[in-house]
Amino acid sequence: MQKIDFRQLELNPFTVIGEEAFLLTSGSYERWNTMTAGWGGLGWLWNEPAVFVFVRESRYTFPLIESFPKFSLSFFPPEMKDVLDYCGTHSGADTDKAKGAGITPTGLDETVAFEEANLIMTCRKIAQMRLDDKCMIDESIAKLYPHGDWHHMYIGAIEGVYIP
Repeated sequence: MQKIDFRQLELNPFTVIGEEAFLLTSGSYERWNTMTAGWGGLGWLWNEPAVFVFVRESRYTFPLIESFPKFSLSFFPPEMKDVLDYCGTHSGADTDKAKGAGITPTGLDETVAFEEANLIMTCRKIAQMRLDDKCMIDESIAKLYPHGDWHHMYIGAIEGVYIP
């Protein structure tokens, strides 16, 4: 992987996040998990490039993203949609997702990402909050959480951007 300046990115976040999804990975090379995510965003916050991502407490990735200071986003070409499907339908609690999905984990910037990705962002956690009905202005959003299993939002400063 070649590290590039974030200013060199040419992507549509509405496509790569909202339509294609990505793998959100947290932990160390010795202990990590990845999950398929399709909610999040990219932008500029607190004077640096940033991402925001969401994780429910019920996900196996949750205690890892809570415990470790860094996480990664791995984006794959559309022809590798099966990787995202596999990682989104299997739990890392009882499955080796990398083996099952046929991808190769690699240590990168003190976190884990995947060699087969066509874009990787490594991030340092800078803020987090638990969403709930009290912070929602649009009441219709609560309908997405009929069981009260609200997401936690994590904001990460982008520390590295990598392409093959």
